[in-house]
Amino acid sequence: MQRSEDLLIQYSSIPLFQSLFRKPRSLDNTQPLPNKVMMASSTTTRREDIRNIAIIAHVDHGKTTLVDGLLRQSGTFRAHEHIIERVMDSMELERERGITIMAKNTTIHYRDVKINIVDTPGHADFGGEVERTLAMVDGVMLLVDASEGPLPQTRFVLKKALEAKLPPLVCINKIDRPDARVVEVLDEIYDLFIDLDATEEQLDFPVVYTNARAGTATRDLKEPGQNLQPLFELIVSTLPGPVIDPAAPTQFQANNLDYNDYVGRLAVGRIKNGSLAAGNYTLCRSDGTQQPVKVTQVYGWQGLKRVEIASADAGDIAAVAGIEDIGIGDTIADRENPRPLAALRIDEPTIAMVFSANNSPWAGREGEFVTSRKLRERLFYEQKKNVSLRIADTDQPDSFKITGRGEFQLAIIIETMRREGYELMVSKPTVVTREIDGALHEPMELLVIDVPEDFIGVVSQLLAVRKGKMTKMTHAGSSRVRLEFSVPSRGLIGFRSRFLTDTRGTGIMNALFNGWAPWHGAIQARSNGAMVSDREGPATPYAVFHLQERGIIFIPPGARVYEGMAVGEYSRDVDLNVNICREKKLTNIRAAGRDENIIITPHREMGLEEGIEWIAEEELVEVTPQSVRLRKKILKQSDRPRRRQERDE
Repeated sequence: MQRSEDLLIQYSSIPLFQSLFRKPRSLDNTQPLPNKVMMASSTTTRREDIRNIAIIAHVDHGKTTLVDGLLRQSGTFRAHEHIIERVMDSMELERERGITIMAKNTTIHYRDVKINIVDTPGHADFGGEVERTLAMVDGVMLLVDASEGPLPQTRFVLKKALEAKLPPLVCINKIDRPDARVVEVLDEIYDLFIDLDATEEQLDFPVVYTNARAGTATRDLKEPGQNLQPLFELIVSTLPGPVIDPAAPTQFQANNLDYNDYVGRLAVGRIKNGSLAAGNYTLCRSDGTQQPVKVTQVYGWQGLKRVEIASADAGDIAAVAGIEDIGIGDTIADRENPRPLAALRIDEPTIAMVFSANNSPWAGREGEFVTSRKLRERLFYEQKKNVSLRIADTDQPDSFKITGRGEFQLAIIIETMRREGYELMVSKPTVVTREIDGALHEPMELLVIDVPEDFIGVVSQLLAVRKGKMTKMTHAGSSRVRLEFSVPSRGLIGFRSRFLTDTRGTGIMNALFNGWAPWHGAIQARSNGAMVSDREGPATPYAVFHLQERGIIFIPPGARVYEGMAVGEYSRDVDLNVNICREKKLTNIRAAGRDENIIITPHREMGLEEGIEWIAEEELVEVTPQSVRLRKKILKQSDRPRRRQERDE
């Protein structure tokens, strides 16, 4: 029998064992860490004048604010230059929602080092953006809220980074919060790394503590930070520069697409080997085909500004113009010796919707692009920019099936299109299924919910009817708990709005794709029917007043409706055709008593995401630049069968 000392030595290399018996991590991280990344081969070399890094974090943990501070303190902005808050969130939707949707990059010069920083989405529905971003960088900066700790999107993006063997730098932000718990959060981060099978080198991550809003950083909490210089120094000293092969031919992979009115389509990516300048090259497509192409211009970045440059060398991030039909993942290679890079691997989509040209009676009144041809062109253009989407034709010439990662991703695409002037109709979301070993399988989600303790029962009951199974429950501090569920993806369709209502807006939910599992059986769909207008005209206060006792009204008095438009939710499980335009009959006979007072209950506003979640199989959401309407697929009442209570088969 082995002695206990021998057993200790034998099992000490196991990560779980290490997590149980490790010493507490010190908060004093003032000693610089050596660069532990090894060279790929004897022919390669490392560029020390460049750092390509990605910032990854959960939604609203402060990564965009931190980039603002780095830009300011690096001298990127001139003293008299007007500075826009949250400069990396250039999309209007990003500023409205307070999240990052599209991956963007900027360049900062610190001493003699060029730092290319890529800001990545924190939402799992935009995982395609994350995959492309990580392919361009050599290290990652993990940003974590000092109070909330690592949350689901932190786990999602970090897992991708660790699988790509990227060295991490940990930044604990918002240390000024009154409820900051830095010690506990640092320990949670370490546990997360172990859980994600991080290597020994990745586990030995450097740590910096920041207050992004104030623009300060420190390696030691006992010494308050004065500026972000400690963070700059840590980036340069611990994250590696790009490894290149001087003897290899040119290799440039398009990781993102952009458009310029003067030069046309731009391909953004990293130069793996060689150099890139205006001239002739070979385009190696993801499908294996090759064709000769000509690069007309090469661009780099100064801060957030894209500037034309003569050439770019291996290891740098650049944009090229001149190739109109280049796609995401394609490689621009040497003309004489083309060597394509490996194709980008993206998580498979799980949610599908049907997009159709608007055929309502009011089609073309509000939008500029109405035809199915324009809709098709726009959708396939979106697919070229977003590799996580799948676009396919259907048996209807004016309808197209779009498959994505989640409802939120598809809703963002729809909202973007309506702001561009498109009119369209979208169907109820459905899940993508596959057959494995002769059995039907469906996508599963890891659902993480953060709620006050009082709502544990409410949330558990909501998810029980949606085939959700609780796998973990932990206390998150301040009388809040963190619940983890395994739930089918279709069980989350329509869940978000109900969850926010039942938790009174205090709950936080995030879902991550968690593989495939056998079909879980039927899930009850929306049990209530719809109140459907039987004619066209304006909704009258008189009619709304008498209908509101039968259910929930979606439109205010005075709003115009058409036949087949859903104007409310009926309290029973069948549809109700209503005359919401009915007016009070007027006579010359004086009433014996006084007229009844008309008191209108505030209507339920149905936005795009609420409408997508609410509609049933035989219903659609009509989307125009100015309006979102709910309607039946078959508008004419006489041609439409009565709706009965639906159940998901």
